[in-house]
Amino acid sequence: MPSLLILGAGGFGQMVKETAGLLGYAPVMFLDDAAKGADVAGKCCDYHAKRAEFDTAVAAFGNSDMRLTWTDKLLQAGYAVPALIHPSAVVSPSAVIGPGCFIMQRAVVNTHTRIERAVLVNSGAVVDHDTTVGAGAHVGLGSVVKAYCAIAPGRKVEAGEVVFSTRRQIDGVNSRALEDALYAFGFGTQCRYVKPFGAGHINETYAVYMPGADGADELTYVLQRVNTNVFKDPAGVMENIFGVTEFMRDVIRAEGGDPDRGTLSYIKTKCGHNYFEDDEGQPWRCYNYIPDSVCYQTVERPEQFYQSARSFGHFLKQLGAYPAASLHETIPHFHDTVRRYEAFEKALRRDVMDRARRCRPEAAFAQARREDCGRLVRQQEQGLLPLRVTHNDTKLNNILFDAATGEGLCIIDLDTIMPGLAANDFGDSIRFGASTAAEDEPELDKVHFDIGLYELYVKGYLETAGEVLTPAELDSLPWGARLMTLECGMRFLTDFLQGDTYFKTAYPEHNLVRARTQFKLVQEMEQQFDAMRRLVRRYAGQEYGQ
Repeated sequence: MPSLLILGAGGFGQMVKETAGLLGYAPVMFLDDAAKGADVAGKCCDYHAKRAEFDTAVAAFGNSDMRLTWTDKLLQAGYAVPALIHPSAVVSPSAVIGPGCFIMQRAVVNTHTRIERAVLVNSGAVVDHDTTVGAGAHVGLGSVVKAYCAIAPGRKVEAGEVVFSTRRQIDGVNSRALEDALYAFGFGTQCRYVKPFGAGHINETYAVYMPGADGADELTYVLQRVNTNVFKDPAGVMENIFGVTEFMRDVIRAEGGDPDRGTLSYIKTKCGHNYFEDDEGQPWRCYNYIPDSVCYQTVERPEQFYQSARSFGHFLKQLGAYPAASLHETIPHFHDTVRRYEAFEKALRRDVMDRARRCRPEAAFAQARREDCGRLVRQQEQGLLPLRVTHNDTKLNNILFDAATGEGLCIIDLDTIMPGLAANDFGDSIRFGASTAAEDEPELDKVHFDIGLYELYVKGYLETAGEVLTPAELDSLPWGARLMTLECGMRFLTDFLQGDTYFKTAYPEHNLVRARTQFKLVQEMEQQFDAMRRLVRRYAGQEYGQ
């Protein structure tokens, strides 16, 4: 070690001399305007003259202004000005310690902390991770500076004081709840800005932009506030999601895929929880954004429908070994068609809005298919159809597609992950995607079941899921298309009878129009049902029971 010149021979200077000796500096000499002794080589103003004898010097003044002023003078004079860290101190290798700093006995400086020049971190003090301490500051004896703090230059943190982080203003943050959520997940100190994200209508969703590798703003995370009016058990929802996505990462890795792109990667809070609950009791969750992906709201070309079939079929296959019975039923009886029929009958009987007379043909259509409603439910109760991990909202816009290849990449919107039947997921996709018109098309002559699109979906779905489906499940797929469409029509009709309390409507008969489109599709599926079954047989490549 080189020799060391210390400016200031007072009590703090003597402590610094002891530390310097432990670090191997020799000889150690002082400059001081008042002190005298064999180890005092002159006054402070002699620092220029001593430059020929000493290459290394520090300013050991307890007064912060003096310590910073003289540190800068030494640097300007060409001295090497080291940071002196007592051997008993604990300093993270990722911490940045500026010149002229003193980290004294048993002090702790944690991960990713920045200590600027001429700072004194006194004995027993703790500076926690991701904190910045400005030049010339003094962190007093036994004090604690919490994570993500910014200590102003020259500030003195008093002995025993605890300093909590002061939050910065983040562009796009317009509520305390959103701000709390960002900090709960650890983004608050670095987040560049947030803005609303996606086209969903249930949850409140934000894109979180962070600094990228090149310093530019980069969409990195997606933050959501979960709608508890719909999902009344957020803990169960998030337990399902974490269980399924973590399981899928292992499956994707075993398949040779990229688990960071093949499934959503949800993030726990800094406290290790699956979600953050704000002061209003509302849950927030977060997942990594998957770059170079796109989401389509409607089927723009048949290939997209085919890719969606492969994606949902692959999803079912990947989760084939997952214990479906362990999942929470986050929306009880969601696809229990028997209960949906009972709810319709109850609404028709009560007729609280005096609307039954306006929908007699539609009501009769549903009543004529009462027995159909229980077909799949009974088969599941009899053990003929196994419970699987099902998505329960298999629309096109719940898939991310690879922007470069156009292939299905990742299933999203996992709130409704529950135990269910493969036929229900299959059928809901057909209801949504194999229609020639929107679900609220008022001109029924435009509404048709497109068996060509149905065939395309069957082909894609069985290419990925066919090997894991039982013969009974294969036989149930066309029934799933009929019953999910019937169920949806009954839900629209029920809401119409109850006064449009669930689905958003644009005009008084909106839900009735929706019910009519679904029933028209059911009618055409019934007319082409034999063909629907034959197509399943063809692409399954086997004969199976009736």
